Amino acid sequence: MAVSPARLAAFDLLLRIETQAAYASELLNSERVAALSAVDRRLCMEIVMGVLRWRSWLDNLYLHLISRSVHRLDVPVAIALRMGAYQLAFLKRVPGHAVVNDSVSLTRRAKKSSAAGMVNAVLRQLATATSAPPYAPPPVATLRDRAAASAEQDSAKTAADVSSMTAHPLWLVERWIARYGIAATIEICLHNQHVPPVALRFSDEAARDELAQAGVELAPGALLTSARRVLSGDLTPTTGAGRVFIQDEASQLVAALVGKGRRILDCCAAPGGKTAAIAGRNPGAEITAIDLHEHRARLMRRLLCASQVRVIAADARALPLSGFFDRILADVPCSGTGTLARHPEIKWRLKPQDLADLHARQVAILRAALQQLAPGGRLIYASCSLEPEENEQVIEEVMGKSGMSVDVLARVEDGTVRLVDCRSELMRLRSEGELVWPDLDSLLQGPFLRTIPGVHPCDGFFAAIVEKDRV
Repeated sequence: MAVSPARLAAFDLLLRIETQAAYASELLNSERVAALSAVDRRLCMEIVMGVLRWRSWLDNLYLHLISRSVHRLDVPVAIALRMGAYQLAFLKRVPGHAVVNDSVSLTRRAKKSSAAGMVNAVLRQLATATSAPPYAPPPVATLRDRAAASAEQDSAKTAADVSSMTAHPLWLVERWIARYGIAATIEICLHNQHVPPVALRFSDEAARDELAQAGVELAPGALLTSARRVLSGDLTPTTGAGRVFIQDEASQLVAALVGKGRRILDCCAAPGGKTAAIAGRNPGAEITAIDLHEHRARLMRRLLCASQVRVIAADARALPLSGFFDRILADVPCSGTGTLARHPEIKWRLKPQDLADLHARQVAILRAALQQLAPGGRLIYASCSLEPEENEQVIEEVMGKSGMSVDVLARVEDGTVRLVDCRSELMRLRSEGELVWPDLDSLLQGPFLRTIPGVHPCDGFFAAIVEKDRV
């Protein structure tokens, strides 16, 4: 019996994500998925993202039905079980017998026939029970109520409950509770378990009109007047090519913090969304965009198509540049814990010890970028991480504890710099009519920009503004 194209593609993609450290967002935009029918493409995406979001919760569904630890299962067998469990628990319109049969066939196709009987037995048992707890995912209200109740008694139990019910690693939940509090952590985890809204940025008004004519329904941005959110419609990659950018509103806000300049550097620029936004705000500026990988630099050159932007493949820790820049964006490579709704595979790969390695790389990038900053110029350091090791602690290591106070000069290798309060730039954007989010204080953590997924309608971003002294 042939396996449905959607399940076959989903299985192959999940196998690559698990064994080759591939990213779902890239694979789901590949030719393999594009070749599927519209119905199969939607089902494939639903299965891949659903399994990645709910992986630990799905594993718990069948733990008592197998004779070994989940970690001892062959990877293809674990994927077949997770795919089957996800469809049975979440996709009520999908026939259970089709789910079971295709999962067994996928197990055999992966040359794991010895496990086919076990997969068949486990999923048939789940198929008769997934309409009731513990096989049905808990409603959001139930999760909030249970977590709040346990919070009054035992914070450790609260962390375990949130971790279990929202399928997040316990170590991440524990550090978020310590950092942001229980209520915000619950909102972060709930946000990560749903498809986030698609936010757009347009290079011109005509592109916006073209989408509307194509039947795409748009709503105003929640943070920025220049942003739009997709409510419905088929947003194809070819519509308004080069003029419509899918870009989270927090990412757009970070690009807006760069402001105006004559010579601008984007240190870690790929895939180029922020570079394009900066170019749109600075039509007469000379802009240099750096990325470590040549193939990503090539993609950026095709995407940007702007003579004012020069794209270079280079290591941001050793910038091969001469002269100085009056505006620099260092949106550094990071763990991405502020983007788990879009990249759920990250939470299963990331380990606590990874943060130290990322921190060292981020410090090196910031130090190199500061050497390119002109006197009186400003550098925006940013990440899409929720972790302090990648944010405040990077600024502290480069500037020293004394330099963490706003307007206090800190000595760095090539001069003196000061920390600028992000509030002033947010107020500028509000006065210009660009920033529309009503609660300005919620976007700030001390002198830094801090968006929190679930608390704010966007990804989690951090930003700091550093200004070099005019000597």
